[in-house]
Amino acid sequence: MNNKNMIFVEEVLVRTEVMETPFYCDLPKCKGACCTLKSDYGAPITQDEIGEIENILETVKENLPERHVKEIEENGFWEEKSGELMLRSVDKRACVFVYYDDDIAKCGIEKTYFEGKTNFRKPISCHLFPIRVSNFGGDVLRYERISECEPALENGKDKNIKIVEFCDESLQRLYGSNWYSSLKETTGK
Repeated sequence: MNNKNMIFVEEVLVRTEVMETPFYCDLPKCKGACCTLKSDYGAPITQDEIGEIENILETVKENLPERHVKEIEENGFWEEKSGELMLRSVDKRACVFVYYDDDIAKCGIEKTYFEGKTNFRKPISCHLFPIRVSNFGGDVLRYERISECEPALENGKDKNIKIVEFCDESLQRLYGSNWYSSLKETTGK
């Protein structure tokens, strides 16, 4: 099933904005804003991801600021809000797993992954951003627009890279390489 706003690929609906919108993160300009958005809620997380993080938590804490470690030790790293599992934030802003590389917010879990100390990269909702997965009887992939990502839109235009290409690794992580190939074939991109 395809219409002008969505395509259907192996049980997943993909909004065409994911295929058509230019996007490539520009960290020197956005400063990692997606990890520090003001909100009562952190990023969505799954029960399986909670278990993965619990297994590596002590190692990850080595990469975090003291204030974030204290938050995790006092309150945990996740919470349930209205039936949804979410990562905690510090001061209703930074994810508890944020560390700062100069003035750029980055993920301490991902740093641990790149150091070769874990096979778990980071929660899939973080890895997919700016794609969000909604469930309406099945997965629906959509582009989550936030003003802090304006530099990424310009950078994507300059590099001629769309969201689907920027998120290729995370989409393959979630759905597999065959699904990703089918998506690319379906859209001719």
